[in-house]
Amino acid sequence: MSVGSTPPRQDATDKVIGAALYPADAVPDDALHAVVVFTNRPHARMISLDTSAAEAVTDVVAVLTAADVPVNEYGLTLFDQPVFIGPKSTGRADVASDVSRWEADQIALVVAETAEAARLGAAAIHVDWDDLPRVDDIDQAMAPGAPLIHPENGLDTNAYNPLQIRKGDMDQGWAEADVVIEGTYTVPHQEHAFLQPEAATAYIDDEGRVTVECGGQWTFEDREQIAHALDLPDDEVRVIYLAIGGAFGGKEDMSLQIVLALAAKHLEERGIRRPIHCRWSREESIVGHHKRHRGRIHAKLGATSDGIITAVEAEVVLDAGSYNYTTNKVLGNAHLSVSGPYRIPNAQIDSSAVYTTTVPGGAFRGFGGPQGAFAAECQLNKLAAALGIDPVEIRRRNALHDGDYGITQTVMPMGVTTTEVIDACADRSGWTSPQQPAAPFNPIASLPTRPDSIVTGRGFASGYKNVGFSFGFPERCVADIHLHGDGDTPDRADLYHGGSDVGQGAHLAFRQIAADALGLPLEAVTGHFSDTATSGDSGSASASRLTFMAGNSILGAAEEADKAWRDGQRPAVGAFRYVPPPTESLDPETGVGAPNFSYGYMATEVEVSIDTGTGQIRVDRVVSTHDVGKAINPALVRGQIEGAVVQANGYVLSEDLQLSDGRITNPRLSSYLIPGIGDIPEVVESVILELADPLGPYGARGMAEMPYITYAPAVIAAVHDATGIWFDSFPLTPSRVLAALS
Repeated sequence: MSVGSTPPRQDATDKVIGAALYPADAVPDDALHAVVVFTNRPHARMISLDTSAAEAVTDVVAVLTAADVPVNEYGLTLFDQPVFIGPKSTGRADVASDVSRWEADQIALVVAETAEAARLGAAAIHVDWDDLPRVDDIDQAMAPGAPLIHPENGLDTNAYNPLQIRKGDMDQGWAEADVVIEGTYTVPHQEHAFLQPEAATAYIDDEGRVTVECGGQWTFEDREQIAHALDLPDDEVRVIYLAIGGAFGGKEDMSLQIVLALAAKHLEERGIRRPIHCRWSREESIVGHHKRHRGRIHAKLGATSDGIITAVEAEVVLDAGSYNYTTNKVLGNAHLSVSGPYRIPNAQIDSSAVYTTTVPGGAFRGFGGPQGAFAAECQLNKLAAALGIDPVEIRRRNALHDGDYGITQTVMPMGVTTTEVIDACADRSGWTSPQQPAAPFNPIASLPTRPDSIVTGRGFASGYKNVGFSFGFPERCVADIHLHGDGDTPDRADLYHGGSDVGQGAHLAFRQIAADALGLPLEAVTGHFSDTATSGDSGSASASRLTFMAGNSILGAAEEADKAWRDGQRPAVGAFRYVPPPTESLDPETGVGAPNFSYGYMATEVEVSIDTGTGQIRVDRVVSTHDVGKAINPALVRGQIEGAVVQANGYVLSEDLQLSDGRITNPRLSSYLIPGIGDIPEVVESVILELADPLGPYGARGMAEMPYITYAPAVIAAVHDATGIWFDSFPLTPSRVLAALS
């Protein structure tokens, strides 16, 4: 059996020795080089654009601007962003292309024989601007008379995409409450900090298709947006993913794909058929792609004296930044998760997104779940403290079970395991046993400490996360299998699948599922992945969906291929398009609906030590507990848990993106501090439960986002346990902790 085993990844050796081919490595010998020019204007109207000096630079081949874009608009869920900002555009677009709404809006692509010549050309472009009033944050954006960033949407406000839930009787809920907990929580931006910044190469392939080799999360969506902007049929565009050095949602949206495809097509029309390569520096990457949404959540929670929740009220506002990206979808997840995985009889939840002239918010691991869960779990931990009830016990008393109605007033999908993960986490952590005494801080990673300055605490949080696309989006996933052999039974197979392996090991898991379903050894299954010319649409490597969706599509394709083999077809070809149960948009007035077909469940226990003399927090132990349904590859599951914990550790403790006057002021890893080896938790214990999801392949649930969601509130609760102080915002940098302690 291949499923459930931990064979080595097929790409492991090449990645370790540096032989793996990433987009920044795949530069053909005859490639031209390109530089993207940012506006460096958070909010300004372009008056004029002069590229003549750039075009005169030696070895500059072309300078592409808005005037060269057939349809000057794009966007993953809304076409609200111009490909290029320019004073004129010959293309169609609903959004004004002469206004820069973000410092990293693009104004030109300079193509040259060398990267140095392209940079010189970029520096020679001259632009005249009329600066417009900035809208730097949520409060400015929602103030009366605030400048409208997207007047084309027909609204008289920068707020958009309102969502609401009206469940039960709020007056009754408050009347039944013996205690009310109220708080306002702020959540920060976070940079994805993937190992490989954006890079791509574009060319015209042998079939005449505009082809882009890059790293991303959904080849077919990339192709669709490229084709839309270039006004081409989809089948005249090809997208290929090479090895991908991380994504975490940050490569779900466009960066270089459209502009390089445009350049390849433009140069071919001039008789120049050469590949064009571009790679961003770390600084360009941090400035040039979206972030985790910052936002504010005001929450109110009522409960009886024995800890039974009677009412939840919340207002969620997420800063969309300058463009929507996936804000409307992220907001939906935050909207659902702000009540937690609990039985809520009465609820009033209002959520909205707000445009500002800052870096866009977009997809990031957890996709709104970390923001909503931070408020929900902090509220519950405060309730437990106010009532003197154990934090684990108060969760048991309120946990959702199979057959319960969720916050959207429909029955939860079968397979609810909230109580099981809570109990498993509490048992593994020894929750009822005393916490271990604090060890001295590592002098390499900390200032010297006095033993009497160290205090310790532990915290707990639980949560849930949707598996798959939500709110009525048409989910699907396609797989193709070709069986080969000379005897009565096949001896090898080719698997064609579009799913993206962004470092999580998806392609190995795909092969394991195929091998198991076909009864073949793993080495007999060859994978052909992430190329729109050879595979069907897999959907995105996001929403904790890919193993779930791809696994079901592969099982279906294996069955079809087996039928074809038994019918005498050689090679035997099986194709299958998996479609899960449909989901629903929420009723705009009541929030009623079935937004998701499956969920994953998790709980986290965190133990911390705090140096009260310096404000430094050290995470001593993490017990990260997850119901994964079935671990297709247990080693990969553990890797996802450990990686998510480290990334979430940076989110809550050190990563502090700074903006001033609409610009990111610390776009370097020397000043934007992701965790180093001395900063990560001392011990991470991965607890893997395998309680089958009724719909999952072999019972598997998606799980890669789950460890993230409960980490921040568990750390906040541990800090409170140690210090008696509740923090309603983070990151908990030493200076902020020390100030609070003072």
